Amino acid sequence: MIHPFVGRIAVVALTSLWLGLPVHAQSAQPSAASIAAAKEILEIKGSTTLFDPVAPGVVEQVRLTLLQTNPMVAKDLNEVAARMREQYTPRSAELRDNLIRTYASKFSEAELKELLAFYKTPLGRKSISEEPKVLDEAMANMEDWSQKLTAEVIDKMRAEMKKKGHDL
Repeated sequence: MIHPFVGRIAVVALTSLWLGLPVHAQSAQPSAASIAAAKEILEIKGSTTLFDPVAPGVVEQVRLTLLQTNPMVAKDLNEVAARMREQYTPRSAELRDNLIRTYASKFSEAELKELLAFYKTPLGRKSISEEPKVLDEAMANMEDWSQKLTAEVIDKMRAEMKKKGHDL
């Protein structure tokens, strides 16, 4: 089973790949209109909230790591972590802004306007609603495939090692 935070990161990575296709060379500094169009596209797609759990997730991971070093400080550590979640959660906006700027840099202003028009059509709205389901199914298939491949590799590697006189 994939840890929920790792699973979210994997979904973010897959979604980022999907968001960046097709890739066109554009200027490093997108125009204000391109950034606005990219932001609207990503808002329509629900992508601007992808990174909201990252900063709180980092705080939680650090809390759990530090708790393992000294479980006796749990109460104080929980209080500090709660304050830090409040402090660092807004920092997720930095990732959101970076995503918007990156998206805007991959498409021309005209392309962004075409994409925006598409996502406002019935097919565009269907694409938006179905793609998370496709990604979820792809992740589940990948996990199942990976487990089967792991079992196959273990069996074959053990067989090869047995030929060399090692019983693993």
